Amino acid sequence: MTRPTASRRAAPVSAGVGVAVLALCALLAALPRSAAAADAAAPPAYPDRPIRLVVPFPPGGGADSLARLMMPRVARVLGQTIVIDNKAGAGGNIGAEYASRAMPDGSTLLYGTNGTHAINAQLYNKLGFDPVKDFTPVSRLTEIGAMLIVNPKLPARSAAELIAYARLHPNQLNFGSAGNGTTSHLAGELFKTQAGIDIVHVPYRGGALAMTDLIGGQVQMMIEVMPNAWPMVQAGRVRGLAVSTQKRFPGAPDVPTIAESGLPGFDATAWDGIFVPAGTSPAIVERLNAAIRQALGDPELVAALRARGAVPVAGTSASFAQFIARSAETWGRAVRASGAKID
Repeated sequence: MTRPTASRRAAPVSAGVGVAVLALCALLAALPRSAAAADAAAPPAYPDRPIRLVVPFPPGGGADSLARLMMPRVARVLGQTIVIDNKAGAGGNIGAEYASRAMPDGSTLLYGTNGTHAINAQLYNKLGFDPVKDFTPVSRLTEIGAMLIVNPKLPARSAAELIAYARLHPNQLNFGSAGNGTTSHLAGELFKTQAGIDIVHVPYRGGALAMTDLIGGQVQMMIEVMPNAWPMVQAGRVRGLAVSTQKRFPGAPDVPTIAESGLPGFDATAWDGIFVPAGTSPAIVERLNAAIRQALGDPELVAALRARGAVPVAGTSASFAQFIARSAETWGRAVRASGAKID
């Protein structure tokens, strides 16, 4: 059987039918798409599935406790479950690197901190991720103070007494931290440098583990974030000597600042926020930002955060990006002043 040649023509169509077909095509082209067609072409409403929040620190620490306090409210606004996934290690770097490689579809978020996004790039020789290029800031969450705390068996009852004791006992005091590069580590290094004392850093895999050893006496002191430190002070398990912020903590007005305890200008204020992998749709970023801001406006949540030493400071994605740049400069100076460096 021979194939039709290019010159072979199709059967003719009557003029009336041809005109009708052309008219119908023109009409369909002019009409708006049907709702069904539009829905098929548009992406599904976000979020259409559970969201994973990577917390780059272990369960039980300050960051983890704040995340578990805030995220249920955000999930309620979004109408979707948020599952917390703890991936700890290297001062938050392991979890941050993991989140940076996730699909940029809003299904994976990162609970970032001043450690992961303002300190570590200047403290570690290798990160495994770029805190600026690999993430899009969604919203800042809170501003967090820290407290200088000691084991109750230590004779010091003020920051000044602790400094005097450390000078009489060089290299005999150990200060714990939530890990290399964390706020508690760098705040301890700042305290050591500005006080001119010799104390030994002991890093842990999270603030909860460091707190356990502080209570047990394996380490004698620590500058830990308020959500982890303040409940232990209130319970009498550790002694609170001073706070790391420029102003006193409203919940403990009788506790002085480190700055007014003999180290003028001392300031080690931590912060946290939500990030998504770079390339995430601006619409998703805006949806998450709106949900966070609405959740952090809940008076009950505000009161609960303040009771833990955290102040809600949600804002726009753009304002958060600008804040991070300023914070990186501030903490960078602190890193250089302390001389701390991690390979």
